[in-house]
Amino acid sequence: MTIRPILIHPDPRLKKVAGALPDISDEVRVLADDMLATMYDAPGIGLAAPQIGVSHRLIVLDATQKDEAPAPLVMVNPEVILESDERSVYEEGCLSIPEQYADVERPAEVRVRWLDLNGSLQERDFAGLWATCVQHEIDHLDGVLFIDYLKPLKRQMITRKMVKLKRERAREAG
Repeated sequence: MTIRPILIHPDPRLKKVAGALPDISDEVRVLADDMLATMYDAPGIGLAAPQIGVSHRLIVLDATQKDEAPAPLVMVNPEVILESDERSVYEEGCLSIPEQYADVERPAEVRVRWLDLNGSLQERDFAGLWATCVQHEIDHLDGVLFIDYLKPLKRQMITRKMVKLKRERAREAG
């Protein structure tokens, strides 16, 4: 497994709609393993392929609590097929927008359909942090970041901080 570099906002690749995966190859399985390793290393609770510069509809997540056994999920071509009318607000962060957090309102519960790494169709209901996480990651596949839900001024402020962070990292690397 390889830890992959995570793209930092603003990066045009984060705003592109990812393409569906027509089949699940060994290459896709290796990518999923790398994504899980990258997510756990970060550390984070979710990662979408576009965040590592791969424009595929593939996400990984594990929203277990620290005292629970890991429960990694890999979803190929995931889609929300049902969402509750009830809403919930979570303070969200993002590995592509490090150290920035904001409250985002989303449906409290969702039903998601996806293919697993064996090509089997899966469907599951998610609530709480899992529901927030899976919606956040699916948003990445559509080129949507959590800051897109914020008021323009807050979004611009976070974007400016990310531009500065990228400049500082480039200077340190160079």
